[in-house]
Amino acid sequence: MLIRRMAAENVLWGQKRIQAELAKLGYPVSARTVARYMRDVRRGPPSPSWRNFLSAHSGEIWACDFFCVQTILFRTIYVFFIIHHASREVVHVRTTRHPTSEWTGRQVVETYGWDREPPRFLIHDRDSRYGTTFHLRLKALGIRSIRTPFRSPQANAIAERWVKSVRTECLDHLLILNERHLQRVLTEYVAWFNRWRPHRALEQRAPCSQSPPARTANRHRTRIIARPVLGGLHHVYDHAA
Repeated sequence: MLIRRMAAENVLWGQKRIQAELAKLGYPVSARTVARYMRDVRRGPPSPSWRNFLSAHSGEIWACDFFCVQTILFRTIYVFFIIHHASREVVHVRTTRHPTSEWTGRQVVETYGWDREPPRFLIHDRDSRYGTTFHLRLKALGIRSIRTPFRSPQANAIAERWVKSVRTECLDHLLILNERHLQRVLTEYVAWFNRWRPHRALEQRAPCSQSPPARTANRHRTRIIARPVLGGLHHVYDHAA
């Protein structure tokens, strides 16, 4: 059929273009009819789903996001963080009262250092704080920007889950005085989160934890010590030396 032939021979032509070409030849057909016959010709392997993309490239993906914190004087402080998909390690967290595209791009540059390679992909939403300067910084580092769809927080679920964790396990139980206080609290929480907090997705291991100690016959007699974190809000448990 002529429609299928045109679609096969001209892969860049859409239904409107083929409709126009048929009209020139004296075959008036609707664009819907053209689309129906094109479907069989252009059908190919399905594109990978979002879940498959995340699974296949999790080791090369970082995700970032912002959230707000109110001080006791009702001043708004913005928190920017970057998390590694595969390990759930929070690789960067900083606070500011005036987030801009330039400031956000600089945070990504600061995360990349001599001991850490930049990721292949960085997932973020469509906020204006991820503007031109931000994308130029990513391009200079060789990072591909992946923007989530509008009003789709589930597309950045790992970052959204960390926001819930830091609120319910830390910020909801503290009064924040100012930006410096918030940065100090977040730094301590992230250190505990990365080294000690277990994750079900990681088989109850922490993102940066070491291998568990070998079991011994008298392990039940070993004394367990506790160290307070965040003023006793959490504790770290370990075997006594």
